[in-house]
Amino acid sequence: MSDISGSPGSSSLVERAKAIILKPKEEWPVIEREPTSSGDIFTRYVVPLAAIGPIAGLLGGQIFGYGAMGISFRPSIGFGISTAIIGFVLSLVSVFILAFIADKLAPNFEGESNSRNAFKLVAYSMTASWLAGIFGIVPSLAFLGLLGLYSFYLFYTGVTPLMKVPAAKATTYTIVTVICAIVLNLVVAGIAGPVSTSIESAE
Repeated sequence: MSDISGSPGSSSLVERAKAIILKPKEEWPVIEREPTSSGDIFTRYVVPLAAIGPIAGLLGGQIFGYGAMGISFRPSIGFGISTAIIGFVLSLVSVFILAFIADKLAPNFEGESNSRNAFKLVAYSMTASWLAGIFGIVPSLAFLGLLGLYSFYLFYTGVTPLMKVPAAKATTYTIVTVICAIVLNLVVAGIAGPVSTSIESAE
């Protein structure tokens, strides 16, 4: 299994995901010390994990379809693939935007601006959300994706080690960043919805 950074002693994707989920307070200081570049984290960690949700949703829609109140719907394969691709790309873009926001907000809460650490913070804290995307493979279990909210806690525990925000201000910094994340997700959904619908109409 390849290492995230490719350097001796670095964690594998599975080991890192397990550690950040089960013992975040211990793992963040380790992450802070790692010289891993944002590019390596993106290609070896973010990309594969961010793909889980879109792929699960694609398979779930094609195998089981979607249904509610006696009405069922199975999207076309073209629509499913296009929706998965759009969601995947926008998810990747969101990581960079949110990392930028986290970096710029830090000094306002007595923290330090550090683009690499901000990217680490966002990328690794999103682990829970991305892993929870697997429930999309069974549409009726999609509500379990709410377990991905644990990512907010992961972000909170990483704020002080990575962005040097004082513990007393970590909660406020997290809340403000989360609000920005929610707004960002609404924008992403607003973009993905019409694009997917236009693709479906064109088929």
